[in-house]
Amino acid sequence: MVGEKDPVLILDRLRPLYGEGVYPGRSDKRPRPEWMDSPFHVLIATVLSQRTRDENTREASDCLFTALPTIEAMAGADTEHIEQLVRKAGFPVQKAKAIKSIARIVIDDHGGKLPADMDILLNMPMVGRKTANCVLAYAFNVPAICVDTHVHRISNLIGLVRSADPDETELQLREIVPEPLWKDINALMVRHGQVICIPRRPKCQECPVKAQCDHGSSPDR
Repeated sequence: MVGEKDPVLILDRLRPLYGEGVYPGRSDKRPRPEWMDSPFHVLIATVLSQRTRDENTREASDCLFTALPTIEAMAGADTEHIEQLVRKAGFPVQKAKAIKSIARIVIDDHGGKLPADMDILLNMPMVGRKTANCVLAYAFNVPAICVDTHVHRISNLIGLVRSADPDETELQLREIVPEPLWKDINALMVRHGQVICIPRRPKCQECPVKAQCDHGSSPDR
């Protein structure tokens, strides 16, 4: 039942398995990229990560940041050029337009420095709560719950929440998870969803939180 789960215990069980390697376009086999030190670049990589696979995000981010390494370069580039650089991430027209607009907004309205402000982030193109929370957590080290498809699915599967959409999942998780652990939710559940709690064929017999999971502990698992 929702409310009877121990989210701290669940996160503690996952932490030894997935302690490192999380960033937009994450991979345990690659070191943390230098651009993670730039909040603006984290935002752009997170925009690129929307509706695509992690390996596509990595490739598009590397291509974009190599060709246009600075915010000024992105703001001044032709949209068509950005489209070609980010094509691997899918939806290149929409994403290229958003990237150029975001760069221009940050330069014109914020002196070239991305603010750590949820309301300001949400007013930028292609930035919803998931993207904004990802930037706050990974770029600014601010307690935030980034709810992507993995977090939404696994939180409901376990029984931590009962929610119809990611925004509601975020609100319910905020009620039951201690604030110092908010960042861990995305970092750990995303990797869990990639390695064990796979969407179509979850490996319940290998799961370290099977006993705490409504799905994993059901009689037919």
